Amino acid sequence: MSLSSMTGFGKAAGDLDLGSWTWEVKSVNGRGLDLRLNLPSGFEFLESEIKGRVQKRFRRGNLQMTLRIKYAQSPSMLKINGDALSQLAKAYEMASGVKPDAEAIAVLMTIKGVVESDSSDPAIALDTPEIRSVLLNGADHALDGLAADRRREGDALGKVLDQQCAEMKSLAKKARADAKRQTDAVRERYRSRLLELDSEGVVGEDRIATEVAVLAAKADVSEEIDRLDAHLMQLSELLDTTDEVGRKFGFLSQELNREANTLCSKSALLSLTETGLGLKGVIDQFKEQVANVE
Repeated sequence: MSLSSMTGFGKAAGDLDLGSWTWEVKSVNGRGLDLRLNLPSGFEFLESEIKGRVQKRFRRGNLQMTLRIKYAQSPSMLKINGDALSQLAKAYEMASGVKPDAEAIAVLMTIKGVVESDSSDPAIALDTPEIRSVLLNGADHALDGLAADRRREGDALGKVLDQQCAEMKSLAKKARADAKRQTDAVRERYRSRLLELDSEGVVGEDRIATEVAVLAAKADVSEEIDRLDAHLMQLSELLDTTDEVGRKFGFLSQELNREANTLCSKSALLSLTETGLGLKGVIDQFKEQVANVE
């Protein structure tokens, strides 16, 4: 079993001549792959490379990736837009009720327009081979950490899903036994009722047998249980694959729920109704869990 969750966190840090750097990346569940990349002003040259690295590693999830630079000294090639930073600090204070601390200021400075490159000196540039190589390698380490974290979460999630799948199989097996008793019970119940209503024996035995057979057929749920078994077999196969299975799990959850609903609506036995409701409960839990599978 090797599933991957869409929830995780990765981090990498290091030093350059210009100062220290930190990459942080976190992800949560999402329908597709969406990346929000926060780069300090002057480091936009990393954007396309980072997006390519993310797309190679992941298929689904909402990712937020941030690069923070702590300069060893105020570099002459950068200018801080004091008005923009002041406005952002005021907005932060209004939203949170507290003044931004040093960490919050560092995050605000990553917003485009707060720190700007000074193009007046073309000899000074941030996009050097050394800086590019170090920061991209750091991004790789952070993304590798995120991928590993998502796999660890997926392993734990897989154990839960495996238990729920086993519980659903057990309930489906019980439903099949209940269904067999239901067919016999319905047939006998309807026959007794028809005989009570036809106390003078006006209706012939052939007609009674036909009516009972029709009503018993309407109460038959063997096809629904066959489909339940087929869907559960698919679930077991998906739990043992390394492919992207989150969407398939979501689809099968809907189909399982559809069969469980039909089972309950056609039930004429209390035990079968209880089994159907039990199935619905486990399916709902399963559906909630697989929403976080990549």
